[in-house]
Amino acid sequence: MSLWPRRGLIEVPATTVEVARAAFPRGCMAMRLRDLLGELFEDEQFTELFAVRGRPALAPGRLALVSVMQFAEGLTDRQAADAVRSRLDWKYLLGLELRDAGFDDSVLSEFRARLAETGSAERLLFDAVLDRLREAGWAAPGGRQRTDSTHVLAAVRTLQRLELAGEAVRAALEAIAATEPDWLTGWVPVDWFARYGPRADAYRLPREESERLAVNLQFAEDGYRLLEQVHAPQTPSLLRQLSTVEALRRIWIQQFYRDQDGVHRRESKGSGRPPGAAAIVSPYDLDARFRVKRSMGWTGYSVQLSEASSDDLPHLITYVATAPATEADVDTTDRVHDALDKRGLLPDEHYADSAYVTAEKVLKAHDRGVELIGPVNQGNQWQSRTEDAFDTDAFTIDWDTLTATCPQGHPNTWSGTGLDRHGNPRVMFTFSMTDCTPCPERSRCTRAKTAARTVTLRPREQHELLRRLHIEQATEQWHRRYGHRAGVEGTISQAVRAFGLRRSRYRGLAKTAVQHVLTATAINLTRLDAWLTGTPLGHTRISHLAALAPARPG
Repeated sequence: MSLWPRRGLIEVPATTVEVARAAFPRGCMAMRLRDLLGELFEDEQFTELFAVRGRPALAPGRLALVSVMQFAEGLTDRQAADAVRSRLDWKYLLGLELRDAGFDDSVLSEFRARLAETGSAERLLFDAVLDRLREAGWAAPGGRQRTDSTHVLAAVRTLQRLELAGEAVRAALEAIAATEPDWLTGWVPVDWFARYGPRADAYRLPREESERLAVNLQFAEDGYRLLEQVHAPQTPSLLRQLSTVEALRRIWIQQFYRDQDGVHRRESKGSGRPPGAAAIVSPYDLDARFRVKRSMGWTGYSVQLSEASSDDLPHLITYVATAPATEADVDTTDRVHDALDKRGLLPDEHYADSAYVTAEKVLKAHDRGVELIGPVNQGNQWQSRTEDAFDTDAFTIDWDTLTATCPQGHPNTWSGTGLDRHGNPRVMFTFSMTDCTPCPERSRCTRAKTAARTVTLRPREQHELLRRLHIEQATEQWHRRYGHRAGVEGTISQAVRAFGLRRSRYRGLAKTAVQHVLTATAINLTRLDAWLTGTPLGHTRISHLAALAPARPG
């Protein structure tokens, strides 16, 4: 087998070249990539993944390339291993002899596990390819960039709270039964075999709330008893290391508590119930989270993609990151710029939707030499959403004296600074009840029954920037320019339809992140090949009926 680690550049064997060129006289993607980029990965890049002692590992540089091509073609591990054994174009790409027998498919999952454990996938795979493309001139700083995110479904079922408790106990018992069956049968109650034999959603749970609470507390008591048995001194220590036992312990901390009156279910945040960003939703994936965004709810993660979109270069993905579903997009903006700056690929213009854009983010991007382009929200107060109401723009602010004047000409009586719930600075102006109570325009200014109007603004630089952006974004010229952002929807569509981006193949944030790094790398190689062969970009699909619709007047 020739997939052992090697030193130096390995040329493609002459016999492999001769047969592959005879079979593909016009070439193919794998052969073009080899001719153009040579060996994408070197074994020395992956030394931190493998121990110094012991049996030599298979060549990690080739395993990395096989993994990328596997995602480029949507293959399973077994299909990818078969491709290494049987396909001429893959042997050409990998520089293998025709007689090379390849490797067992389990090696690929072990390689991904090592990448997930060390957290090095982005640096070792994605950055390595992007650096090579930048050196070749297909990626460059400046130009335009656009960013968006999409949801990712975890590889676990969505469980209700009652189902979560029952399934957590069942999962721990299943793992223990496979590990120490004799220990388990020595103490487990007989009724547990019927209660936890089937999956939690395999039988009909009660509908009445009182009955559901009783079942939930029964699960809770059983879970506490199981944890006590596992953590007893005479219990084999191996059981305490099982992932499902640890999941049961963490879920029970979030869902239940005990006192002198017995076992209780946590009903609110006041009783210690965790917020959604921390709440575990499955004993099989402790990183997955449930989120509702607009009208859609899902259990899993979110993935951020940023692509270079200048007209004179291929549209390559320059940033990819996987996060829990509950993470806000606005928290990504600075990280995108940090990563692009580190890679030497900061754009001149960065397009994103309103979820990424605030006055603070625009100013920070400007300090880097980047123009962050996207709609800024008018505000979350009702005055900003009502046409004839007095929003913050209706007040005249003298920042030098820190005073405000309302639309009726009345000055504020108090002003001060503070922090909002996110820790961001704010400036507040409060007006007098003497002026607000008899005001004929009070209904347009505040809905408070007795209180006076208080205006809360961002610091001066951010506030003045927002006012300018609101004016600009009302123009047709700005909307035509911002229309460039829509192209990222096509990138997400390609990643979802051709590469399965929206469904996690694996459990856990780390392994899902490896999947997305491999996907983004595969997309870049596919797009580079399309660019070199002159393959046109795909167009938005229109149904036959929609194509016949008459044009709208005006």
